[in-house]
Amino acid sequence: MKKYLLFICILVCSLLTLSGCHGSAGLPQFEVPEEFDTGKNYEITFWAKNDTNKAQTNVYKKAIADFEALYPNIKVNMRLYTDYGRIYNDVITNISTKTTPNVCITYPDHIATYMTGVNIVAPLDEIMLDPKYGLAGSDIKFDAPTIDEIVPEYLNECRIRDHYYALPYMRSTEALYINEDFVNALGYEIPEVVTWDFIFEVSEKAMAKNNDGNYLLNNQKVMIPFIYKSTDNMMISYLKQANGGYSTSDGKIEIFNDTTSDFLKEVSIHAASGAFSTFKISSYPANFLNAGQSVFAIDSTAGATWMGSKAPNSDISAEDIIDFNTVVRPIPQVDPNNLKMISQGPSVCIFNKEDPQEVLASWLFTQYLLTNDIQIGYSQTEGYTPVTLKARKSSEYDEYLSLSGTDDKVHYEVKMEATRLLLENTDNTFVTPVFNGSASLRDAAGTLIEYVTKSARRGITVDDSFLSNAYKDIESLHKLDQLNTNTQEKKELGELPSTSVTLITILIVVWCGLIAIFILSKLKEKKQK
Repeated sequence: MKKYLLFICILVCSLLTLSGCHGSAGLPQFEVPEEFDTGKNYEITFWAKNDTNKAQTNVYKKAIADFEALYPNIKVNMRLYTDYGRIYNDVITNISTKTTPNVCITYPDHIATYMTGVNIVAPLDEIMLDPKYGLAGSDIKFDAPTIDEIVPEYLNECRIRDHYYALPYMRSTEALYINEDFVNALGYEIPEVVTWDFIFEVSEKAMAKNNDGNYLLNNQKVMIPFIYKSTDNMMISYLKQANGGYSTSDGKIEIFNDTTSDFLKEVSIHAASGAFSTFKISSYPANFLNAGQSVFAIDSTAGATWMGSKAPNSDISAEDIIDFNTVVRPIPQVDPNNLKMISQGPSVCIFNKEDPQEVLASWLFTQYLLTNDIQIGYSQTEGYTPVTLKARKSSEYDEYLSLSGTDDKVHYEVKMEATRLLLENTDNTFVTPVFNGSASLRDAAGTLIEYVTKSARRGITVDDSFLSNAYKDIESLHKLDQLNTNTQEKKELGELPSTSVTLITILIVVWCGLIAIFILSKLKEKKQK
């Protein structure tokens, strides 16, 4: 009997040790300090994304310099990345070593994955409303926006599991950039809202060639009438417009449905003819558009400075650019009377640290990024829009918009049209549900388009049998089958904190052990009789 009791004690102690180790991997829950300690120096890291746009880098540098002048005891070290995926991967790697940055440009899908750790990302509900240090608080040393001065749609995008874990920084959407001269030459007029049927019809007509093998439309050997930059957005946007399933708010995967199949079959037809391609297969849409090798190019409004004959950031040689009139429209729609456009653009999250004062210093810098100078300055670099009503309603921003087309740099007309497109359609934008694994689902949505396009170009027939196999492969590749299983288990058992799960497990093991001891003791008594 004593032997079994000793066994149970050892087992319980072991489980408690494991529980303690699990908890120690996390951090204490962040609580807002009563006062910010200005007598102590803080050094915080800021991870941001920038391609080759030096104007954006200069905005960041000026923001840091001006902020450090206001708070001499806070030093901000900036690290620039070329894309958000690299930031995401580095954060995931650094979570285990507790070397995450303090402030990070990111997306809610990524934050949901970061939050699988214990108190890794600082919740912002309490600090946003703090009378001293909250948004536009009494002890803030700069003119910050109030919570009511942040565009409500964008602020709501930063809610995960009923709590705010980020602030919006900039917003963009996707736009359709059109060579109007080509459309007119094919005998069409550009409607105010382009449909998918229209864009596929015109694209197929643009595939006609002359006797020497050149395309009639541009008299060149190369023509990709319709090219899409972000195929995950393409699939997601179509499903939203067509009321097809994508996912539920609690993470149930619904993307493999008849609406998806019908759209993929349509895409395959135009991929097979060469009328449609993607960035991953061909290259940047802007390069083809500017060289007169495309009719329709879809990219972010933030990419507007790369689009058109006079684009200030064009990536191709000047001698390869043709002169044409660029028209900006919403992305293709299923119903032109019910626009649906994806909302995208970076947000800013704050990582929790052992010292709440360090987190508060990070919050002050994050809040500073929402001031008018930063919001307007950054939005002028590309086709972004400010996320605050305070900036949007300012006289400086009004003047910026009024100068559209007066130059081909800051006020480049195509960029300004893309900006206005988002400003006028904020109510028509949408976001996808955010949960741990939603980033994988987004990747899978793009993989569907890419896989079908590549297969159709190789002459493979995209039918129900093909798609059934493709769905299984892509579900496995992106581990979506595991997401559905985990979601179902959570729905059945309820979401529990990891410590609660551990304690429940310990109790179950202990009771099982006690029952086993009781049974063994009874058996022993019986034998002795």
